[in-house]
Amino acid sequence: MGYLRTSSASLEPTKWLGFVTAVWVQAISGNNYTFSNYSDALKTLMSLTQLELNSLSVAKDVGKAFGLLAGLASDRLPTPVILLIGSIEGLIGYGAQWLVVSKRIQPLSYWKMCIFLCLGGNSTTWMNTAVLVTCIRNFRSNRGPVSGILKGYVGLSTAIFTDLCAALFGDDPAKFLAMLALIPFAVCLTAIVFLRETPPAATVEEEKEESKYFNLFNVVAVIVAFQFYAFINGWNLNRFKNHADVERQIQEPLLREEKTQKEIQEKPAEEAAPAVVERTQAAEEETAVVERAQAAEEEKAVVVVKRRPVIGEDHTILEAMSTVDFWILFLSFLCGVGTGLAVMNNMGQIGLALGYADVSLFVSMTSIWGFFGRIISGTVSEHYIKKAGTPRPLWNAASQILMAVGYILMAVALPGSLYIGSIVVGVCYGVRVAVSVPTASELFGLKYFGLIYNILILNLPLGSFLFSGLLAGFLYDAEATPTPGGGNTCVGAHCYRNVFIIMAIACVIGFGLDVLLGIRTKKIYTKIYMSRRSKKLASASNLQ
Repeated sequence: MGYLRTSSASLEPTKWLGFVTAVWVQAISGNNYTFSNYSDALKTLMSLTQLELNSLSVAKDVGKAFGLLAGLASDRLPTPVILLIGSIEGLIGYGAQWLVVSKRIQPLSYWKMCIFLCLGGNSTTWMNTAVLVTCIRNFRSNRGPVSGILKGYVGLSTAIFTDLCAALFGDDPAKFLAMLALIPFAVCLTAIVFLRETPPAATVEEEKEESKYFNLFNVVAVIVAFQFYAFINGWNLNRFKNHADVERQIQEPLLREEKTQKEIQEKPAEEAAPAVVERTQAAEEETAVVERAQAAEEEKAVVVVKRRPVIGEDHTILEAMSTVDFWILFLSFLCGVGTGLAVMNNMGQIGLALGYADVSLFVSMTSIWGFFGRIISGTVSEHYIKKAGTPRPLWNAASQILMAVGYILMAVALPGSLYIGSIVVGVCYGVRVAVSVPTASELFGLKYFGLIYNILILNLPLGSFLFSGLLAGFLYDAEATPTPGGGNTCVGAHCYRNVFIIMAIACVIGFGLDVLLGIRTKKIYTKIYMSRRSKKLASASNLQ
């Protein structure tokens, strides 16, 4: 035991250096949310309708469906290899888009552009899987803060790319795509050196020490985000004035369970003593043969029944998908992230429809407030689990109902409603993403978490297809008027009103599903609370 503690202590700097590196990777892996920054250039260059443009955005999200490959690889390949695959994919996917938008090559055919968008979208799944799986395994007692901080920087990365490009290149979409191709590639090559899987905290004291460090990370992150937000507001106000326009295999489940995998055995019945009967020699031999055969059969009558894992224990992907709780989480996640992606993918056209020639401010606001939603929800949900055993899905429920209010505000289209709506959608989308990650690990275990996580994020391409590709695309085109040379445009609040109303209804449905999941999982979160409390009491008694 002393050896294990010494080993853990010696690896402590490596663990935290890896986490800092993971933050950097996440800060550049949100490029999949930046489509609005260059979508108008693609629409004009390729003469696309809104439905065709939205289908391109769906193609980039379909790339995340192939994140299943990253999930499978997370249990078989080391973290550096997974990062390398993601960085190369991103370089190819966004590099090809840069060649087209910068007019260095002739516009590619529609299906070829879909392939390169898909490659770019898939690259982030390798980065996210490498970072999340490794860090949650390294800090399994602080999953909420880990998920909140890492996912928070994913949200902030959109603002980083957007405003860095605006400051350096003046919103040039070609140079923006060059940044998306080169910066993640360079950062991932650096992360390959430092990000490794290390042993988790072994004692209550180590867990407390980790919590202190995470509190410090949260404070620093919030300060950075506020400074970033102030810079963005100042920068955009000046622009408005100038333009006069507004895995290793993990064997431990979450709860250290006692030996519950029992073999149910049927003990052989006591052999009945054969009655002594006077028979002929032939009859006695026949009886002896029969009895020996029966005894042999009884000795074989040992039945081993494999017990299905219960919620809170390690599940394979098939075992997880056979539970009702998995599908409740899956569908509620679809209602939240699917509608949120529709807003992010269409932010350029939403802003233009409401009279804003430049929508970079709204893209940045959604990103930064998404950061606050992710980082705060991860820490707060973890705190209330430790304090009262509050089910984590209830925080998702709160975000869903608030997101529905945000969509209603956007549908009404009062002055300033796009500002408020961008903030609300950003915060709620951030909560949804950050809370669902540790929830999945708590309900279905860490052993196959990489694959289960990538099954859950199939909701990203699915939600993008349903709410952005179909719903927003069809309803926008129904309201739009054709433009010379191909394509179409729509100006006015009516362009997206029905889209927002339908998405608000979807969020109300998601709210009901999250409340149901919170009720169904109350027992497991009570067990988590009691388990951590008993460990603390045992540790305190040992110190006395």
